Amino acid sequence: MGSSPAARIFSDLVLLKDPSRIDRGSKPINRETSVTSVLKTQALVLGGTLAVFWAVFVVNLLLGGSLLTLGIIPRTMIGLRGILFAPFLHGSLSHIVANSIPFVALGWMVMLRDERHFIPVTLAGMIGSGLMAWLLGAPGTVHIGASGVIFGYLGYLMLTGWYTRSFGSILLSVIVTLVWGSLVLGMMPGESGISWQAHIGGFLGGALAARGFRIPDAPVKPNAKPT
Repeated sequence: MGSSPAARIFSDLVLLKDPSRIDRGSKPINRETSVTSVLKTQALVLGGTLAVFWAVFVVNLLLGGSLLTLGIIPRTMIGLRGILFAPFLHGSLSHIVANSIPFVALGWMVMLRDERHFIPVTLAGMIGSGLMAWLLGAPGTVHIGASGVIFGYLGYLMLTGWYTRSFGSILLSVIVTLVWGSLVLGMMPGESGISWQAHIGGFLGGALAARGFRIPDAPVKPNAKPT
């Protein structure tokens, strides 16, 4: 007997495979095994990245905070290296704890949408947040933390439903907006110690990634003319 419509919707929401990725000639697969394998891979990637965050945090503590100089220093040539290093640097325990949960939650939702998008969206968030902090940050400040990447995930997830117009992506965008939408307040300037510039840049990077991964409209075929 075939699976119920509810079971099919749940499985498709977990995998969120677009039609172009379905191998019509392949043999039937065990959906439960496939979902379990995907979730294990996602947990390994997210857990491994989070472990690197915490390892760098511990090493930085042992070195007396000297690694923080690798962050983004606005409008300095040496500060550009922070675009690569800043997401792995956190200045305090509360800082890294505050970033760990949304990084895992939103990063997993990006994978839930499409695991192939995780690295490009992560890079878009890193580059967007890094460049915005470098361009608009106050002189003499150092910008660190994974929040720019997190806002990249947020921008991607909130807008992917608008650009792809599929049921799964729209549902995902609605859920993320309802649960995590209040994070956009972090893009408001004024709060001391918060890199709102990085937040804006990361969000824009994620939004551009969502637009880049949109499914183009099918070309309209001209009406056949009688010969």
